[in-house]
Amino acid sequence: MTGYKRVLLKLSGEVFGGGKVGVDPDVVQGIAREIAAVAETGVQIAVVTGGGNFFRGAELQQRGMDRVRADYMGMLGIVMNCLALQDFLEKLGIDTRVQTAITMGQVAEPYIPRRAIRHMEKGRVVIFGAGMGMPFFSTDTVAVQRALESRCDVVIFDKNGVDGIYTADPKVDPTATRIEQITFDEAINQGLRIIDQTAFTLARENKLPLIVFGLGEPGTILRAVQGERIGTLVTAS
Repeated sequence: MTGYKRVLLKLSGEVFGGGKVGVDPDVVQGIAREIAAVAETGVQIAVVTGGGNFFRGAELQQRGMDRVRADYMGMLGIVMNCLALQDFLEKLGIDTRVQTAITMGQVAEPYIPRRAIRHMEKGRVVIFGAGMGMPFFSTDTVAVQRALESRCDVVIFDKNGVDGIYTADPKVDPTATRIEQITFDEAINQGLRIIDQTAFTLARENKLPLIVFGLGEPGTILRAVQGERIGTLVTAS
């Protein structure tokens, strides 16, 4: 069993709200404990969150709002999640930095990859906020891009409601089985939709491994980081 030295954790925005609009402090505190457990082992960890518990640009667009403006609203929602997570991490004694793609000096640092790497080398958790700072990019894509630029070994995707990649939608097909490991090419050939297509392509082209799992029992993130087979591992070969 091998572990990773530097990881990026992608959390869905929905998990922050516990299925509702806004932030559920109890849920965020639980996530902070999971991340703190990883940081305390010496593994370097960065986090990208979604903002779906506040706004989803594509959904707002369907209701008549300008997509660009809606996406920027979503980015601001992401920052709220980042600040909530930072607060609970620091209450646990974990030194944390939030870096945002949209400048907001009073609450966060600007996104600077080399500074992020330096923070992680010093044992700090880095939370990347405000998405890519540009409309039309999903936070899945942001997670892969930030992981590549900060030289992470793997991206761990929490997919709300599933514990890995299945041969079919388990909510629709009761015969669907969970896949333990798959290559990018096999996933394409089997027509499996794992993450946003842009994010998938970026990871595939750069041979960046992905772990797709669901936040279940306590310690799941730590076990995945330490190399235990959790969820589904997607690799280049």
